[in-house]
Amino acid sequence: MKTITLGRTGITTPQNAFGALPIQRVEKAEAVKLLRKAYDGGMTYFDTARAYTDSEEKMGAAFEGMRDKIFIATKTHAQDAKTFWEHLETSLTNLKTDHLDLYQLHCVPKCYKPDDGSGLYEAMLEAKEQGKILHIGITAHKIGVAEEIVESGLYETLQFPFSYLSTDRDIALVKKCEEAGMGFIAMKGLSGGLLTNSKACMAFMSQYPALPIWGIQRDAELDEWLSFFEEEVVMTEELKAVIDKDRAELLGDFCRGCGYCSPCTVDIQINTCARMSQLIRRAPSATWMSEKWQAEMMKIEDCVECGECKTRCPYELDIPNLLRKNLADYKEILAGKVKV
Repeated sequence: MKTITLGRTGITTPQNAFGALPIQRVEKAEAVKLLRKAYDGGMTYFDTARAYTDSEEKMGAAFEGMRDKIFIATKTHAQDAKTFWEHLETSLTNLKTDHLDLYQLHCVPKCYKPDDGSGLYEAMLEAKEQGKILHIGITAHKIGVAEEIVESGLYETLQFPFSYLSTDRDIALVKKCEEAGMGFIAMKGLSGGLLTNSKACMAFMSQYPALPIWGIQRDAELDEWLSFFEEEVVMTEELKAVIDKDRAELLGDFCRGCGYCSPCTVDIQINTCARMSQLIRRAPSATWMSEKWQAEMMKIEDCVECGECKTRCPYELDIPNLLRKNLADYKEILAGKVKV
């Protein structure tokens, strides 16, 4: 397994890390079991966030007493210094530790800088001086914001969506991070679940100085990623063909399923309904055609075009239009006019 050093932080870890957002959806005992199994299998970098409900608490329970054996990264979505300190103290308590290896500003709308009035950057530096955080990072979804962050030189790491559906501009961002001595952490490596060939995803990542954090919820998912500690994955013509086929089918405006657009004013489950066409075609299942999902999809007809979802989408998608297209396709499939 290839190792990655996150820029000037000195954090060196296998290029195969654990994303702990999904463990908020499983019982504590199961989450602890998954986290310990990941460590026993070779993973040493674990990513969570204050926004992931009880994910931090589960991670704290899993790794209590073995703090020096792992790297813990968490995040705050605070937009002012007061909330920053509250989140930091809560995270330290939840994670049962007196310090974090990496603390990140979460899903930022802009590059926070010294003297910008928020006090966030100053708080980061103060917390680092106190030893409560060892390194400072930031996460973003918008490419323009991410590029500004790299150019600022203020942060030690950047976390950004990166997969084999990424654009040339996204790939250039990874290279800019490397040139700036900045660690690059790849989120959404499966593009919200639309990419299903883990070996192709791993082979793609191995070509870049990126640390992918795979969102893991089940044993079977973890087993796939741990298998790569035994079998080194390199790009082959076969895997390139898989990637080329997926890129031909999926490139363009598509929903990654992150859920930041919610809640919807008329209760549409946007992060599923806006990508129903891809879900049905990539993993055909009677589940998506059930009465439950038919009813959920028909809620799209109730859309009032309030625009709230568009203002919250980190990818700046035209969500109402995307929903309408998915509904039209869904009705064609229900009517048997389109085969899947």
